[in-house]
Amino acid sequence: MTDREPAVQVLSESPGRIARETLAHDRRTWIASALLLFIVVLTLSAPLYATYVSKTDPFVSSINGTTVIDGQEVSVLQQSTEGLRIGVNPIGPTWRIGSYALGADNQGRDVAARLLYGGTNTLLIGFTAGFLTITIGTLLGVIAGYSGKFVDSFISRILDVIWAFPVYLLSISLSVVLLTSGFKWGPISLEAGSLYLPIFIIGLVYVPYVARPIRGQVIALREREFVKAAIGSGAKSSQIIFREILPNVIPSVIVFIPMMVALAMLTESALSFLSIGVQPPDASWGTIIKDGLGLLYTRPLVALLPGLLIVITAVSLNLLGDAVRDALDPKARMRGAV
Repeated sequence: MTDREPAVQVLSESPGRIARETLAHDRRTWIASALLLFIVVLTLSAPLYATYVSKTDPFVSSINGTTVIDGQEVSVLQQSTEGLRIGVNPIGPTWRIGSYALGADNQGRDVAARLLYGGTNTLLIGFTAGFLTITIGTLLGVIAGYSGKFVDSFISRILDVIWAFPVYLLSISLSVVLLTSGFKWGPISLEAGSLYLPIFIIGLVYVPYVARPIRGQVIALREREFVKAAIGSGAKSSQIIFREILPNVIPSVIVFIPMMVALAMLTESALSFLSIGVQPPDASWGTIIKDGLGLLYTRPLVALLPGLLIVITAVSLNLLGDAVRDALDPKARMRGAV
């Protein structure tokens, strides 16, 4: 009898508890969570850093600005000493907290402060657009998969139209149009330079990538015995969706969240790099990379640091997504190992 007790205990454990224990012991979860938390806290400290440490405005040009290094006043933009000595070179990394630690850009703005502020906008757009995609995609997928017939056909055709366009081509097209005229639909009105525009655009273009898999899963669930039993017992559609369908769909939705946030963040950076994402005076990691292109050979950190932060954040989100997937679906790891 005692030999069977462990087996009984294992069988009695809920899937949710098993998933939580798996995540708690997964090294990827701790590494990804620690990196994400560090980056989020770092970017949220942007106002404190700009006000009390660097004491500069990262959104205002400082062509004639100066800083003090080793007791000497030094110009932020220094006359070029190479070639024909034309133009200026921004001060390089001083590695001194509060004195242009990461250097300045070609307008004399503190790179460290701009990185923190830019990260705030990039993460804000990435997380908000990702959750917008998840919300709309899950809603449409569940409605289409459960309703069937005309409703399913109508929603599926809309998703097919969006799916037919390459993501970046559709994002660029929408950004170019909306950045010149803004967006207005009924009571909803967004100005041309609003941060809500890239959130809306990115959140929209990725909807089919969530809605289509969810729709397929709901169609399969609709044929399961427990759903048919609920229908046969006279349960309302809303009760079936919330009690039978959604609890079985939520694990897939949770797995989608880190991936969608990473994709949204990368798309925002690409749009901002092309000057059709975040608009001045706001900044993002994409706009900072664009500003640093002209300094790539003299002050490469201006362009390389935001790119490195994008890579670290995206990799952390993907690691977290893989860990969540393996915890919620142990068979996925076995399939990946085959």
